[in-house]
Amino acid sequence: MAESSGSEYQEQFSCPICLDPLKEPVTIPCGHSYCMNCINDCWGQRDQGPPYCCPQCRETFTQRPVLKKNTVLAEMMEKLQKISTQIASCSQEEGCVECDVCTTEKNSAIKSCLQCLASFCETHLQIHYQSPAFMKHKLVKASTHFQENICLSHGKLLEIYCQDDCQCICCLCTDNHRDHCVVSVESECTNKKKHLKETKVKCQKMIQERERVQQELSEAVSFLKISAQEALDDCEKVFTALICSLENKYSEMKDLIRSQEKADIDQAENLHKQLDQELTELRQRDEDIQKLLMTDNQIHFLKSFQSVCDIPRTEDLPNITQHPQLSFKDVSISAFKEALEDVCQQATAKISREVSNVHVAQPPEPKTPSVFLQYFCQLQLDPNTAHKKLKLSEGNRKVMYKNNTQDYPDHPDRFDSYCHVLCRESLCGRCYWEVECSGGDWSVAVSYKGIGRKGEGENCRLGFNKKSWRLGYFQLNFCFIHDKEQVFLPAASRIGVYLDHRAGTLSFFSVSDKMTLIHRVQTTFTEPLYPAFGISAGSSVTIIEKGRIHID
Repeated sequence: MAESSGSEYQEQFSCPICLDPLKEPVTIPCGHSYCMNCINDCWGQRDQGPPYCCPQCRETFTQRPVLKKNTVLAEMMEKLQKISTQIASCSQEEGCVECDVCTTEKNSAIKSCLQCLASFCETHLQIHYQSPAFMKHKLVKASTHFQENICLSHGKLLEIYCQDDCQCICCLCTDNHRDHCVVSVESECTNKKKHLKETKVKCQKMIQERERVQQELSEAVSFLKISAQEALDDCEKVFTALICSLENKYSEMKDLIRSQEKADIDQAENLHKQLDQELTELRQRDEDIQKLLMTDNQIHFLKSFQSVCDIPRTEDLPNITQHPQLSFKDVSISAFKEALEDVCQQATAKISREVSNVHVAQPPEPKTPSVFLQYFCQLQLDPNTAHKKLKLSEGNRKVMYKNNTQDYPDHPDRFDSYCHVLCRESLCGRCYWEVECSGGDWSVAVSYKGIGRKGEGENCRLGFNKKSWRLGYFQLNFCFIHDKEQVFLPAASRIGVYLDHRAGTLSFFSVSDKMTLIHRVQTTFTEPLYPAFGISAGSSVTIIEKGRIHID
């Protein structure tokens, strides 16, 4: 009957849409209740609302009702769920535990006796209530598991607990547990329940903290999405305006070039006409002179000489072939492109750094080698930066000091005074790498690209400026140096470096059988970082490949 009653209640408090028990119930103005997700999905369909209507009574609402959780219904559903679970559990147990005394028709047992090691129905249980001999027996709820309370070796009740062996024993087992701390099972259960309650309180507190963080995370994600969309909209507006501005500038430049072209061509055509006229006159004069030279009549020659002797006046001829303004090739359109790209690249790099610093939540720092390995990065030394006393080998993963000068070409990025070398890779985000160092004068560092390369100034020296951070030997001491400030530390030869660029964390570890933190820096990095190394005579540094890293 209890089971049917529970089923009836479940049907009464079912969602008319999904037909399942109400989840996060809400009640709309007409009085009908639904699961919040179900009614939201119903009203969220394209063919629904406004006006919005109740799926049951079809009452309509001009505005979409504001849905709030019905706390009374929610509590009732929670209690109903617990009752249903208990009913199902009880039904299952009662259905599988039979009375051990019934001979013909087996009735369901309601109690089990730990002394009799049997289960009894209500009828056969009466002797335990009526007879003084049975009144001291311990009765428990009927269960198929009560045999677990019996010692398999002696068939006695397990009523003693050995705290040394964390084991339940019977009174006959105590011989095997001499000098052990033993208490009653009931006492141990009481103490452990007390401890379990304390654990439960801690667990609930942790649940509340995580629910709070989860809520904050959801709100942060929502804000991040809105902010990202606003940034995209702003980006679209700016670039649309920029494209329009560039198109206008292109039109202006095109009109300017065409206008200048037309003016020069018009001037050239006028000059061409003038030259045509002068050529006609000069050719006619040349023809007259030739005729006069051919005549034998001396009197005619002398009379006509003066008329053909004077050359017509003409303008000075321009020097066309060597005119410096004849071509548009020298117009600095390509310089405009390069200047614009340079400005765009600088602005884009700045925006990229700002965008990379936006994050919802900062994950915790790795604690184990296997987690550090997730951020492992492959590195290679850059030959263009290596001092000429440094020799690179093993695929540009090993650097050592050599007395003879290496045959490196001159390069603006090369260190010419200090024996330093940078890696090719620029690092942002989370990165981890390991190096094996030998000798007594080396340093492992990170640096901005803008560190000085030429001369002996401290702006070129790892650790002695604001652009670099180094760990290693200096004047026979093992220390960390940044901006000339030194921190003396215990020496190590295999170094693990962990960088969290966003969080501004740079950590150095001594790597052996375990990872031991040597030094940690907390700052704000404003540019990408490059792994760097300093090497002196008798020393070398090898960048460890991923396959050679030992992970516990």
